[in-house]
Amino acid sequence: MTDLVHSAIDDELRAVFADARARADEFGADYAALWESLELQSAGGKRIRPHLVNAAYLGLGGTDRALATRVGVAFEVLHTAFLIHDDVIDRDTVRRGAPNVASRFAGRALARGAGDRASEALGETAAVLAGDLALSLAHREIALLSIDAERRGRLLDILDRAVFVSAAGELADVVHAGSAEPPEVARVLATLEQKTAVYSFECPLTAGAVLAGANEAAVGALARYGRFVGVAFQITDDILGVFGDPATTGKSTTSDLREGKQTALTAHAATTDAWASISARLGDPELDDAGADELRAALLGCGALDAARRLADEYVTLARFELDTAELPESLRTELGDLAGRAAERAR
Repeated sequence: MTDLVHSAIDDELRAVFADARARADEFGADYAALWESLELQSAGGKRIRPHLVNAAYLGLGGTDRALATRVGVAFEVLHTAFLIHDDVIDRDTVRRGAPNVASRFAGRALARGAGDRASEALGETAAVLAGDLALSLAHREIALLSIDAERRGRLLDILDRAVFVSAAGELADVVHAGSAEPPEVARVLATLEQKTAVYSFECPLTAGAVLAGANEAAVGALARYGRFVGVAFQITDDILGVFGDPATTGKSTTSDLREGKQTALTAHAATTDAWASISARLGDPELDDAGADELRAALLGCGALDAARRLADEYVTLARFELDTAELPESLRTELGDLAGRAAERAR
């Protein structure tokens, strides 16, 4: 089913962006280019969120694949919006191994003879606007669904929860990064749940369930499963952000260290004797590859990598417990159980 979902989502996204570009042409080449960049930013993802929408919807008796695809597109576009804004916050210029929206528009400005400061300002402006447009587009996809008003309202509430909670998590993440004291593991985990697990796992699953007309017990079980597996996924993502292969992940393994990102890795390290030397280099904007290698060695030596992996495994266990105790169709339970296992074992 994954390939079918991926293909359907890509087809629908192409149609959505083609319509937007046609409308944008009226407002000039730069605005059309912004939509082109937004479409490029949405390409190349794993399509996890549409897959979860479809898994819950079809697994709980839904039959209208086109309807599920529209909801899946909403969550995929929402994801794109968050990635674009996250890159602005982190001042990153690369996403999935390619220049992101900010980088593309900064390059356009430089090509026109603008200076570095003006080019950077244009890049950030374009990225903020692209993220805003994607947020609006996600809500539009849900608002225009041909379904009864009650279900549409519930889906809009789910989408609102995704945005509301994720914003809280993003803010907490930046606050933690700038704090003189490292957050405890519990605070890191709460931030991971808010920033990623809710919008990436809980909300797509509950949206698919609500769309299918599932009962509240099933919706609640999928919400809890989604939060647990989402935390496991993000712990693994943070591990890959330091110890992964950039050629596979498409992400730098230095930027999180240079930014001083607080993760399960750093939360564990802060409880060890190695923290004094790690914290002295963590968050250094001038950190080079050699310095990053030293930090990785220190995190490995103090047991941070093993501790983070164990924590991810614990959340996978919690997610599977929710599946085992819920009244869900066996096929859906099996599919989501397999996904839980992959959340902590993936390489990208």
